[in-house]
Amino acid sequence: MELVKQVLDMTFEWGALTGLIVGTVGGIVIGALPGFSASMGVALLIPITYGMSPVAGLIMLTAVYTSAIYGGSITATLCHTPGTPASAATAIDGYKLTQQGRGMEAVGVCTVASMIGGVVGALALLFLSPPLGKFSLQFSALEYCMLAIFGVTIIASLAGESLYKGLFSGILGLFLGTVGLDAITGTPRFTFGSIQLEDGIQFVPALIGMFSISQVMIIADDVFKGKHTIVDEKSMTGRILPPWSEFKGLIPTIARSSVIGTIIGIIPAAGAGVSSWVCYSLGNKFSKHPEKFGNGSFEGVASSEAGNNAATGGALVPLITLALPGSAVAAILLGGMLMHGLVPGASMFTEKAPVTYTIIFGYLLSNILMGLIGLAIAKYVARVSTVPMGVLGPLVVALSAIGTYAIRNNMFDVFVMLAFGLLGYLLRRTGFATAPLVLGMVLGEIVESNWRRALIMSRGNMFKYFLSRPISLALLVLIALSMFTPVLMNYVDKKSRAQEKSA
Repeated sequence: MELVKQVLDMTFEWGALTGLIVGTVGGIVIGALPGFSASMGVALLIPITYGMSPVAGLIMLTAVYTSAIYGGSITATLCHTPGTPASAATAIDGYKLTQQGRGMEAVGVCTVASMIGGVVGALALLFLSPPLGKFSLQFSALEYCMLAIFGVTIIASLAGESLYKGLFSGILGLFLGTVGLDAITGTPRFTFGSIQLEDGIQFVPALIGMFSISQVMIIADDVFKGKHTIVDEKSMTGRILPPWSEFKGLIPTIARSSVIGTIIGIIPAAGAGVSSWVCYSLGNKFSKHPEKFGNGSFEGVASSEAGNNAATGGALVPLITLALPGSAVAAILLGGMLMHGLVPGASMFTEKAPVTYTIIFGYLLSNILMGLIGLAIAKYVARVSTVPMGVLGPLVVALSAIGTYAIRNNMFDVFVMLAFGLLGYLLRRTGFATAPLVLGMVLGEIVESNWRRALIMSRGNMFKYFLSRPISLALLVLIALSMFTPVLMNYVDKKSRAQEKSA
């Protein structure tokens, strides 16, 4: 009881409350701006927290982390412009719903799903940190490789109308992921003598170009041809959330994605982006209406948003218990913890227990506050979709360019953004899905580097090494199920349709 009293006193101290509120609101704003990722927000705020107490400073940083992941869903849903890489999957169905005049409801679903996912991740952090942190240590290069391959199999679910075009996009993404220095030998690959490409193609500029710039080009093209009409404000429902009869069907999806997202977040190097895509794919497979995915599905929005915010809490588990960051933002947070004199490990739950549990409790409150603030402003931010394209288009392009440049202060990244914008425009106009390309770029380097590390660790006997890794075998089963499930479901669907016709 003494520990509980200490935690409550430290949490509701004015400095901690200020950090909580500022971090939550600031995180939503940062996440909603294209290019201003969660990692950038946390990195920029670390120097500010230097003069704050460890509790207040770290509560603010963790609040920025989870709120920025959610904030990216706002522009992803309303403008087809993911504010963060973790919101890329949300943009697929979220923007379709906005075009249908249900942008307000889509933002509301994003908010509730993000809040629940974040709370589940926070509870896992609170109660399961020690055992789950130890479990994550069992992952070697082979397990990371298998997990990434499992993510690659999601391409079948994101292929769109043509599986072959989807596979082509995925393969193109895998190829683009090989540009730069070889992860093992350091040999330049496909750089064409350019020093700028030795670091590889930066994912954030590519993502912004693929989703935001290409969308602006498509809408501008449609406006020029007289095909595009701006969403009428009168056509938008006044609801912040869908009717209960429709929303209650999302609860199993949110619960499943929250648990899966937490588990994926615990695994180092997976992160919210991978969690979002995996949960989106599983949401498609478990859905009673998979045909709605990609065409405006609340399940698609809920699954990706619950998954990516749950992953933020999961990523903090190995960070606090083992100093093992589960994401890029967690790595930055590690630097912030060390700056404040907090060394991750067993001491965090012994002599530093009051401070540790206060930070965790503050993180839990930040997710709840994020949901309340999000629901309060959903009614207003949804009206962004009613802004004429002549105003919104240049604004999106300007924010995209500023955000892309600000990441590394490198003009080359802006050119990469524009190039991928043109590529995305050409792919979408010719019927090729862009989501598999993005996924291939994200997971390609992880698959390649970890597979080669696994080969080195196996010492020439990969089969024996594989059999000695039960987690890898379990992941291999999941990969097989993921690969053959679409084929099986397609067969069952065709058979059922044939029976209906004969009847």
